[in-house]
Amino acid sequence: MLEVVFGSLRKEGRVDLEALEMATRAAMHRAGAGVLAELLNENEVTEGEITCDCGGQARFHQVRPKQILTALGRIQIRRSYYLCVRCHQGQSPRDRELDVEGTEYSPALRRMMALVGSEGSFEQGRQQLEQLAGLQVTTKAVERQAETIGQNIAEREQANIESAIQLDLPEVAAPKVPVLYVEMDGTGIPVVAAETEGRQGKTEGKPAHTREVKLGCVFTQTETDEEGRPVRDAASTSYTGAIETAGQFGRRLYREAWDRGWSCAQKKVVLGDGAIWIWNIADEHFPGAVQIVDLYHARQHLWELASKLFPADERLRKRWASRLQRKLDAGKIENLVKNLREVSVPHAALAELLDNEAAFFERNAERMRYAQFRAQKFFVGSGVVEAGCRTVIGRRLKNSGMFWTVRGANAIIALRCNRLSGKFEDYWEARHAA
Repeated sequence: MLEVVFGSLRKEGRVDLEALEMATRAAMHRAGAGVLAELLNENEVTEGEITCDCGGQARFHQVRPKQILTALGRIQIRRSYYLCVRCHQGQSPRDRELDVEGTEYSPALRRMMALVGSEGSFEQGRQQLEQLAGLQVTTKAVERQAETIGQNIAEREQANIESAIQLDLPEVAAPKVPVLYVEMDGTGIPVVAAETEGRQGKTEGKPAHTREVKLGCVFTQTETDEEGRPVRDAASTSYTGAIETAGQFGRRLYREAWDRGWSCAQKKVVLGDGAIWIWNIADEHFPGAVQIVDLYHARQHLWELASKLFPADERLRKRWASRLQRKLDAGKIENLVKNLREVSVPHAALAELLDNEAAFFERNAERMRYAQFRAQKFFVGSGVVEAGCRTVIGRRLKNSGMFWTVRGANAIIALRCNRLSGKFEDYWEARHAA
């Protein structure tokens, strides 16, 4: 390739720098792959016995070659193959040592495929590896490796969750922070038809086309700004989520909060919208925490109700909603509920709507003392987890034409939560050490 580039230079009297760059990179990769193969094949043991997993002795049988695609390109290694005299199963210990057991891709390349596969479509990841690293893999390979690594992360997380249920967890040795927040929300993602069989959609009589991902985030607050408003600590946000029941998700989020130092936080806050499952989790797993319904969600309830009560009178609609919003912002929920119950409406449907909305505010009254919460310098909006639903989940799993299985989606969710929480390097090191 380099000869072709320099041949063009002699003919045309100019240098195609891009072609020269790519050709040099390809040459360096080939040279590096040759060095790597030589290092791996040097001093390979070709005799003796090893202990098999069954407890028997496995004897050296033969040397077998194996093709591996690495970050430098494709190489061939030679490794000893042993056969157990008891269970008759064969194995190559070198595969386990090099972390290529059951795969043709090196650890570095699998890591690269996981990263690109978690950021965009698997086809886009394939193109990125080819264009940016000069490596040719299939779209399916990117999908399989990203989901395999994501599944491994999910399995490790599940093991941690189970230990939290079965054992008394030790306090985390973390510096005390003034306020630690837990936020949670749900967002739907498109799934294949088999994953929604028998599930009711949002429209009555129509089947569901999505499944809900429950997402939680944990972050800390140490300071306020010049105007006394709370400031989220930089790089303090971690995420966890999955398509699962509220009961399973509650245990997941509890473990995440505990690992982040929940036990040693001076003040603890749970933030969310008005969904009942959120507050059931808060009551069960975070007793004693301050519970706050997202202010902007509560305001939305008032304005949507106003649009139903006064559809043809914009001026009256704004005046009515603004008056009740002032009471809401001040945390005067009992007075707000009283005003709602005093409204007269012409038909039963509106009366039922009013009653439901009054019940919503009444049920969440203690979670809507916004004046008190602001006086304590707490956040009163759940914008962090709402943004997480867009960036952690939506940006990768809700693109046009995507339809997921629950298993595949949960693997990518685990991978993205892990990466965007800044935990991927620790996971990779721990996985290699194991």
